[in-house]
Amino acid sequence: MTAVERPLVVGEVLFDVMPDGTRVLGGAPFNVAWHLEAFGLRPLIITRLGADDPADEVFEAMEEWGMDTSGVQRDTTYPTGRVQVELKHGEPTFRILADQAYDHLDDDFASKSVAGKDFSLLYHGSLISRADASRSALDRIRRDVDVPVFVDVNLRDPWWNHEDVAEIVQSATWVKLNEVELNLLAGAADIVAVDSYRRENNLDAVILTRGHRGALVVNNEGSFESAPPGDPQVIDTVGAGDAFSAVCILGLTHGWSTDLTLERALDFAAAMCTVSGATVLDRRFYSRFEARGWW
Repeated sequence: MTAVERPLVVGEVLFDVMPDGTRVLGGAPFNVAWHLEAFGLRPLIITRLGADDPADEVFEAMEEWGMDTSGVQRDTTYPTGRVQVELKHGEPTFRILADQAYDHLDDDFASKSVAGKDFSLLYHGSLISRADASRSALDRIRRDVDVPVFVDVNLRDPWWNHEDVAEIVQSATWVKLNEVELNLLAGAADIVAVDSYRRENNLDAVILTRGHRGALVVNNEGSFESAPPGDPQVIDTVGAGDAFSAVCILGLTHGWSTDLTLERALDFAAAMCTVSGATVLDRRFYSRFEARGWW
């Protein structure tokens, strides 16, 4: 990968509605793209919004942040996505609504959005598989863009099944998931299960997040573990996993070692836990990481 290549991100953009009624821009793909923009990687995100006021807010936020909006579709039938977030002991649960605009990606629009562009990798989550239209668009993009694929598994009941997740994982290069998700998919979440899952799916690496115990990466070089830094003042953990994924992509783009990528991903995820919601509007939040030479 070279510095001039851009990450391609496909999937949902939505508003997380917090327990106090505050609306925060979210959706794992959007959160990852937001961070990647701050990291200077200029991602292109392929998504779909409604023809409504929340969509206008998304466009305004993206433009103010300097993000490329050329891959954002508009839908006159379905609304911009919304998710109700509930917090229990700082841990989020999500009530995801059906038939949102991001479920209805248009194949042709998506294909035209990526035409003639070079990308370093493709990132997407597993929620995209719940709707035929968006899954079809993803398949079209994969045919158009021959790059490695980073899959972020997000199992949200009732919007997943083993068959769909298995199909997505088998087309991936790297897969990130948490212990609960690996238990559901593989029946265990220890290092043996991680390596078996990697081998069975012919993956370059499996990245397992383990909450307060940090994270584990198993790849062709072996296994790597790291703990999170210190004890941050946790506001909530919404978007922590997406922050972790974004730094993994930054590390892949710049050729960091596995150890360094893991350390920095945990560091950035911990920092995200000190703010509310999954995106940060103040670029000064990122300046401490830039000052350390991350990009």
